[in-house]
Amino acid sequence: MADWPTGIYSARLIGELHKQGAITVPREFDADQVQPASLDLRLGEVAYRVRSSFLPGPEMTVAEGVNRLKLHQIDLSDGAVLERGCVYIVPLQESLSLPGAVSASANPKSSTGRLDIFTRVICDHARGFDQVHAGYEGPLYLEISPRTFPVLVRTGSRLSQIRFRSGDTRLSADEHRALHLDQTLVFGSTQDIGEGVPLSIDLAGEGRDGLIGYRSKRHTAVVDVDKKAALEVRDFWDPLYSRADEGLILDPDEFYILVSRESVHVPPDYAAEMVPFDPLVGEFRVHYAGFFDPGFGHAAAGGSGSRAVLEVRSHEVPFLLGHGQTIGRLIYERMAERPELLYGKDLGSNYQAQTLKLSKHFRT
Repeated sequence: MADWPTGIYSARLIGELHKQGAITVPREFDADQVQPASLDLRLGEVAYRVRSSFLPGPEMTVAEGVNRLKLHQIDLSDGAVLERGCVYIVPLQESLSLPGAVSASANPKSSTGRLDIFTRVICDHARGFDQVHAGYEGPLYLEISPRTFPVLVRTGSRLSQIRFRSGDTRLSADEHRALHLDQTLVFGSTQDIGEGVPLSIDLAGEGRDGLIGYRSKRHTAVVDVDKKAALEVRDFWDPLYSRADEGLILDPDEFYILVSRESVHVPPDYAAEMVPFDPLVGEFRVHYAGFFDPGFGHAAAGGSGSRAVLEVRSHEVPFLLGHGQTIGRLIYERMAERPELLYGKDLGSNYQAQTLKLSKHFRT
């Protein structure tokens, strides 16, 4: 394509990148690998246990960094358990040769974040994680560090996703406000919209018999990341219930699944990304950023009433969360074109019309 369009790339444009050699793979994409505005990334054949996380910087490739820090090599072809608290680097099956106008960014998939698996994409000579500069040519790697549960992964497992863009795609504060007035980006919000759409926490549990979230258990069995609805909730999670106006005290280094007070809407011509709220507000953060595809929460795609599920940690000290407290924000970006299929019923998406929901690995 001579002139790559401005905006976030749709599934069709991701296919065009692949067709023109900007995305290269050893075997064709899986049937459901290309999402409305992102591409899932597949693990390769080996994982390297390393002593520490690292960034290669301008003078080094990722492979050179792995050779310096490698403890041992793990074959993923028949599956292998990655232990909690350890750091692994896995070469991904997808590699890039991007046009000069196209850059990319990566994020954990929703299910990855809800399992507390810390993942970051790294490319050669990178100064930052999860960012791929325009025109990059080379391999991609995934840093994986399970924080709560040991996980079983294998060649082809998909823990992260990448989003391609060209030009200035983010909405300004005025554009966020105008889009909200026109198409309603959040329902039930009492906060001002500006540089993104603020989201707050629901600690009332209305409609859920007071259930407000889950706190992970520490000593559990292994989670197979490729098996849906295979695990019992009670073996991995303790439920949390509303207690009048007492709020919720986050214990340091515990992992919580909570839910937004507001319902979220991503119109078909836009994509969104969750970013953590300002850490100066308190000693907590939404642990994982996340992509929201076009059609999330869109009524015509079966998503009316979709909440944002939040993965939350407190650091250093216990912290009291109150009902309605701001905890994150959504930044909206323009699509380069409207996707042919939207997130939701068209694709059988796992988290459309969700309220409080654990990852797809647990039986409802």
